[in-house]
Amino acid sequence: MSPDPAQPADPAQPAVPSRALVVGAHPDDADFGAGGLLALWTSQGCEVTVVCVTDGQSGGFDAEVPREDVPGIRQQEQRDAAKALGITDVRFLDRLDGWVEVDRSLRLELARIVREVRPDAVVTHSPERNYRFVYLYHPDHLATGAAVLAAVYPDARNEFAFPREELDLPLWEVPQVWLFGGPADTTAVDVTDVFDAKVAACSAHDSQTPMLDRGVADELREHLGRTAAEHGLPEGRLAEAYQVVDTR
Repeated sequence: MSPDPAQPADPAQPAVPSRALVVGAHPDDADFGAGGLLALWTSQGCEVTVVCVTDGQSGGFDAEVPREDVPGIRQQEQRDAAKALGITDVRFLDRLDGWVEVDRSLRLELARIVREVRPDAVVTHSPERNYRFVYLYHPDHLATGAAVLAAVYPDARNEFAFPREELDLPLWEVPQVWLFGGPADTTAVDVTDVFDAKVAACSAHDSQTPMLDRGVADELREHLGRTAAEHGLPEGRLAEAYQVVDTR
């Protein structure tokens, strides 16, 4: 019998959160990294907020598109992708693509969003490399993951992390962080039933998909199928994998 596709493969993990925050370094990271999980959660009533840390200006493959036009193009792609996953709250921090640092100002921005959204779960990049897939580990991914974890603990829950004139919002303690792409992705989520939604979200990023050797659906099916097999799911199932961190 295959696992309930709405729940993580690890039965010790809790049910779908009421509110979730996903933070990606670039437009498209949330969708390629966690689109299946987000589609599952929104289908069961979870309110999801997507945050893109950078403006995405270094991405894309069309040299004839002026670089100054790229951020606007990628923002619209991210909004379209979020819509495919049932998400309407999309925010952009407009950091320079390629130069994300875990500095005080980024931690302040992220802590503010955590306190505003008050999520039951945060989804983001692992700050650790998985050397099986070196090409996935843009420096912005690693820095974003580290900054999000710092915002979750201690910043968003510590009333003394920032002066009140900078961050005067009620404290919030995030119970869980779901990290994707790292070396300790031991929790598999069966996303077979929402595969089409993930494909639609990833396909919305037209400026980025030329990097794929084949079509979006074929690339995703191969990757998610391999992940499912590695985690012991039945043949024909598709899965995303995460490291779920209890932050309490």
